[in-house]
Amino acid sequence: MKGLVIDASTAIGFVLKDEHAPHALKALEVIESGVPTFVPAHWCVEVANGLIMAERRKRASQADITEALNLVVALPVIMDDQTAQRSCSDTAALARQYDLTIYDAAYLELAMRRGAALATTDHRLAESAKATGVVVL
Repeated sequence: MKGLVIDASTAIGFVLKDEHAPHALKALEVIESGVPTFVPAHWCVEVANGLIMAERRKRASQADITEALNLVVALPVIMDDQTAQRSCSDTAALARQYDLTIYDAAYLELAMRRGAALATTDHRLAESAKATGVVVL
């Protein structure tokens, strides 16, 4: 595998104990094996928001979420520096074509540009990736 793009749902899936989904754990194995892993610029904000929402909904304690946030920060991911500049062009076009949010389209655009596989739990994003020829983990 040349590279991997992980979305927020995948990261949340391997750091929240009640969401340890097999596909998320598979993505974590790929990351730990040393495959270059890319994320768009908004990824940290999206992951942190999902974790704080889990805390508010009493799915995890503050201590659990603090630990999860620390794990996320320690992940060996490469933050993409072109997300913002592509959001009004390539990413917007993908959002329109596949009826995605601009946030989800950013993951797809990044995977396409990097020639990377995509790890996501989002069905629409996964189907859109497959339609573009992006491998879905």
